[in-house]
Amino acid sequence: MTLPAKKQLSYWGLVALIFAVVLWALGDVLLPFVLGGAVAYLIDPIADRLEKMGLSRSGATAVITVATVVIFLLLLLVVLPTLIFQMIELVQVLPELFRDARIFANERFPSLFDENSQVHQALTSLTSTLKTHWLSVLESVLGSAASLLNVVVLIVIVPVVSIYLLLDWDRMTKRIGELLPRDHAPVIQQLAAEIDAVLASFIRGMGTVCLILGTYYAVSLMLVGLNFGLAVGFIAGLVTFIPYLGALIGGALAIGLALFQFWGDWYSIGAVAVIFVIGQVIEGNFLTPKLVGNSVGLHPVWLLLALSVFGSLFGFVGMLVAVPMAAALGVLARFVTGQYLGSRLYRGTSHQDAE
Repeated sequence: MTLPAKKQLSYWGLVALIFAVVLWALGDVLLPFVLGGAVAYLIDPIADRLEKMGLSRSGATAVITVATVVIFLLLLLVVLPTLIFQMIELVQVLPELFRDARIFANERFPSLFDENSQVHQALTSLTSTLKTHWLSVLESVLGSAASLLNVVVLIVIVPVVSIYLLLDWDRMTKRIGELLPRDHAPVIQQLAAEIDAVLASFIRGMGTVCLILGTYYAVSLMLVGLNFGLAVGFIAGLVTFIPYLGALIGGALAIGLALFQFWGDWYSIGAVAVIFVIGQVIEGNFLTPKLVGNSVGLHPVWLLLALSVFGSLFGFVGMLVAVPMAAALGVLARFVTGQYLGSRLYRGTSHQDAE
C-alpha cells in the first residue's frame, strides 16, 4: 500500500531538515569529505573512459592518481612559486598603484576630491561601505580558516577520500539507486540524471573554460611583458565562471598595471586591452557554447544568490555545496512547474471538459 502524499512529503521534509542541521553543525568537519567527493565527481568520467579502454577500475584509479601527483609536482616546482611570489608582490604594489591613480585623478578631476562636493561624499560613502563589507568577509574567512581548517589535514585527507570515492563511485551510485523508494525510483533517477547533466555542463565545462582562459591571459600578459601577468591571469581565470566578471576584474587590474608600468607606451597598453577583448570573443563564441552549452539551467543571478545564501547559512562548506544545490533546486523547480502545468489546478475544469 502506497503511503499518502502528505506523509511522504513529511518524510522527505524531515530528510531535508536533517541534512541542513548536519551541514550546519558539522560543516567544517565535513569539508575534506565534501572536497574529496567533488574531486571524485569531477574525474569520474576520466576513470570511465579508461575502463572502456580496457583498464580495471583499480587500474584507472591508479593511473589517474599517478598522473595527478606528477602534474601537482610540476606545478609545485614550476608555477606555484612564481604565482605565490607575484600575488605577494601584487598585494604590496596595489596601495602604490591606488595612490598614483588618486594623484592622477586629483590633477585632472579636482572636483572629485572637494570635500563639499556631492560626488566626493558619494565616493567616500561607497568606499567606506565596500571596505567595511569586504573586511568583515575577509575576517570571517580567515578566522574560520585559522580556527577550523587545518591545511595539513586537508592536504592529507582530501586526496585519500578522493581516491577511495573514485574507486567505489560506480558501486556507490548503484547501491543508492537500489535503496530508493520503488514507487518513486524512476522519477528520482530521472531528476538525478538531469541534475548530473547540469553539473557536468557547468562545473566541468566552466572549469575547463576557466583553466583555458586563465592560461591564455597569463601567458599572453607575460609575453607582453606585464609585471604580475601570471597573477592577473590566475585571478581573471578564477572568476570567469561568472559571465563578464573575469574579464572585468582581470581587465581592469591588467590595464591599471599596464598604465602604471607602460605609461607613454600606448602600444603595450593597447596590447593588454586587446588581449582581454580577444579573450571575451573566444569565450563567448567558442569556449562557452562548446564546453558549457546554452541550456545549462544555472543563471548567473541564481548562482550568486545560492552562493550568498548557502555561504551565509553554512559557511565555506555551504559555498562549496551551493552550486550542486542550485542545480538540484533548478531541476526540481522545472519539474514542479511541469507538474503544475499538467494539473487541473492550472488547466481548470473548463479546459478538461473541452477536451
